[in-house]
Amino acid sequence: MLTDLSLAALHHVLVFGLVSMLVTQSVLLRGRMDAGVLAKLGGIDRGYGAVAVLLLVVGLLRVFHGIKGEDFYLHNPWFHAKLGAYLLAGVLSIWPTLRFLRWRKALKADPGFLPTTVEVCGLHRIVRFELALVGVIFLLAAAMARYGGF
Repeated sequence: MLTDLSLAALHHVLVFGLVSMLVTQSVLLRGRMDAGVLAKLGGIDRGYGAVAVLLLVVGLLRVFHGIKGEDFYLHNPWFHAKLGAYLLAGVLSIWPTLRFLRWRKALKADPGFLPTTVEVCGLHRIVRFELALVGVIFLLAAAMARYGGF
C-alpha cells in the first residue's frame, strides 16, 4: 500500500514538473530572444526530457506494481489513449529539442546569433500543442480511473 501511495505521489509531482517546464518554455518562446533566453530554453528542455522519461518509468511501475494491478490498465482503452497521447507529445517534443541544440551550437559559433522569428513562432506553436495534449491526458486519466476497462 505504501508503494502504491509513493508511486502515485511521485507520478503527480512529476506531472506538475513536466507541465511547469512546458509552460516556462511557452512563455520564453513568446518573449524577446537573447543568449540568456536560449541557454534557459536548452536547460529547461533537458529537464523536460529527464522528467518525461522518469514520468514514463514511474507510470509503468504503477501499472505493474500498483494496487490496481496490471489487468486494470492493460485492458483499459482510456489507458491506451492516455499513453498514446503521451507518446505523441514526446514525439512532438523532438523538434524543439533539435532546434534548441542547433541554436546552442550556433550561439557557440557566433555569440550574436538569434533564431528567426518564424522559427521561434513555430516552436511556440508546438509547445502549446504539447500543453493541449497534456490537458487531453488529464481528461483521459480521469476517464481511466472512473470507467476502467470494457
